[in-house]
Amino acid sequence: MPAPVVSSVSPNQGPTSGGTTVTVTGTDFTGVTNVRFGVKTAPTYVVDSPTTIRAVTPTGTGTVNVTVSTTQGTSSQSVPFTYVAAPSLSALSPNQGPQTGATVTVTGTNLSGATAVRFGGVAASFTVDSSTRITAVAPARAPGAVGVTVTTPGGTSNALTFTYAAVPSVTGLSPNQGPQTGGTTVTVTGTSLSGATAVRFGGVAASFTVDSSTRITAVAPAQAAGAVGVTVTTPGGTSNAADPNAFFYYVAPPSLTGLAPLSGPKAGGTTVTLTGNDLLGATAVRFGGVAASFTVDSSTRITAVAPAQATGAVAVTVTTPGGTSNPVEYVYLNDPLLASLAPDQGSVHGGTVVTLTGSDLAATTGVTFGAVPATFTVASPTQITTVAPPGLAGPVSVTVTTPAGTSNGLTYTRIAAPEI
Repeated sequence: MPAPVVSSVSPNQGPTSGGTTVTVTGTDFTGVTNVRFGVKTAPTYVVDSPTTIRAVTPTGTGTVNVTVSTTQGTSSQSVPFTYVAAPSLSALSPNQGPQTGATVTVTGTNLSGATAVRFGGVAASFTVDSSTRITAVAPARAPGAVGVTVTTPGGTSNALTFTYAAVPSVTGLSPNQGPQTGGTTVTVTGTSLSGATAVRFGGVAASFTVDSSTRITAVAPAQAAGAVGVTVTTPGGTSNAADPNAFFYYVAPPSLTGLAPLSGPKAGGTTVTLTGNDLLGATAVRFGGVAASFTVDSSTRITAVAPAQATGAVAVTVTTPGGTSNPVEYVYLNDPLLASLAPDQGSVHGGTVVTLTGSDLAATTGVTFGAVPATFTVASPTQITTVAPPGLAGPVSVTVTTPAGTSNGLTYTRIAAPEI
């Protein structure tokens, strides 16, 4: 009988540690005495037929020739088997991503001929870029850490950790409104916020600090007035901007157009109506820096009670989440004081022109003789000219009223005409 002939081996490569079962095909495999890989004999082999042998590779390195020996001789053909070094992984980039999968660059050594890339045992699609690099697409997985391995004819690599991150969610903002100019420090609460790479207010990036997996501190950027969705982006994806809990409201700054009245007593207590625009949500009304009690009636009106202040003009402002308004002047007045009447008597028929002298009379709103109002003219802060109204004979108290209050009373006497 002729010597054996080896025509092929399958597979024709395997790990240096040996152990690969190889099918050797050829002819005249009767009376086989050994199968060699280079100079090393296969530790085990089974002759299936005169044309097929199943042999287990011994340890080895490099490319060796496979031969079969029988009682008739040894094959002389060149049929190579290549020992391949086991792959080794050094890095994943990125090493975390969304549950729906991410493109991951796998770096290492001996990656050529890769037959599988697995994420936690689940096969991934991949492309071998070189012996040191593979580009893989992570398969969909539940959140958590998994081991990534590469399998080549040389074996399966060490495992590196890839973390599947849950999609973040925003469940609350505090505060949830602020001025158009930005700068509001906002506490963003939610879930799966660790590793955040961006926080956006209506698509505009904000500066931020990740405090924990459930909290981020962000600074709202400038935006036009209106509601915007706040989103957080992590390796797990981007939160839902349409969630009602994620709306931040940019508020236009308030403006004041008027006060009524424009003055009052230094003791305070005057009810003042403030008119303007964008007054909703007011957090403070101040008279010269002093906080006043107030009620927001509408977006254009606030009712405030003037606090006590020293005499003089002060600026009234309104503060809302949109900022602080322009100032409008309010004047604190001294109580009016009367010093003299001239003349201090007249006919019961009225008509007597009386000059009142005193102090803080400039803002006079009324002059009364007893309970009867009189016509008057303010000549100066210290003098008023009035016309005594008719009345019964006898003394009456003359007083002056200003926004600061009512003065002391001075006596004016009506005299009856003599009887004939």
